[in-house]
Amino acid sequence: MSPNAHITSHRKPRKTATQSWVIRTGVAGGVLSTLAVAGTASASTAVDKPAEATQEMPAFNAALTTSIAQSAVATQQTAVDYQVRAQVDEATGNATADAKKAKDEADRKAEAERKEAEAQQKRDAEQTRASRGGARTTLGTKAAAASTGDESGSTHAATGSTAALVSFLRDQVGKAYVMGATGSSAYDCSGLVMSAYKQIGIDLPRVSQDQSTAGTQVGLGNLQPGDILYWGPAGSAYHVAVYIGGGKFIGAQNPSVGVVERDMSYSPPTGAVRVL
Repeated sequence: MSPNAHITSHRKPRKTATQSWVIRTGVAGGVLSTLAVAGTASASTAVDKPAEATQEMPAFNAALTTSIAQSAVATQQTAVDYQVRAQVDEATGNATADAKKAKDEADRKAEAERKEAEAQQKRDAEQTRASRGGARTTLGTKAAAASTGDESGSTHAATGSTAALVSFLRDQVGKAYVMGATGSSAYDCSGLVMSAYKQIGIDLPRVSQDQSTAGTQVGLGNLQPGDILYWGPAGSAYHVAVYIGGGKFIGAQNPSVGVVERDMSYSPPTGAVRVL
């Protein structure tokens, strides 16, 4: 056999260039197709995610804006409430201070008036005591002089009666005025005069009209202690009292002041009668 005789080869037959190109093209196409699909999917995912973020942001921003607005409103309301409360507290404090000031002023005035009233009462009491002492001294002196100068006893008796009359009247000062009363805790004007003269044994009519004509009419410039003073016409007098000397009289004046001692200038009488 020839050395060049054909020996059967065990290798596979080689593919042609055309077949290799087709295969490579197919593989490349598949890879490209796979990449294209993957790229499309990635692109789709990339596009979708920003879209979702874009859709969520407006809702988030609106909620935040609303929350901020509500917080601002609450803060403003709190500030207004605080300001109003401060104004109310200030007004209340001012009102309280004004009320306290007014009360203190009223208390001060009331205390001053009370002290003045007490001082006036003290002065009146001292004046009354001094008047009583002076009248008694004067009457005692006159009685002694009359007793020394006239041994008949008539002047002495008259003077002694006048002193007793005035003393009784002074003891009634401060008692009440009651219409129709004749003592011993209350009098009306004619009841006091009648009771005073009764102490020295002289009976007088009960009412002022009759008492104004019960004695001898005397002028107001010639009065003596014990003379009966009257207001209104003689015989129709509406008020009476007794002259005690020193330009003063004692009488049951009215329900407001009762039995008082007054200067003649307080209420000048119309006339006078002398009983003693």
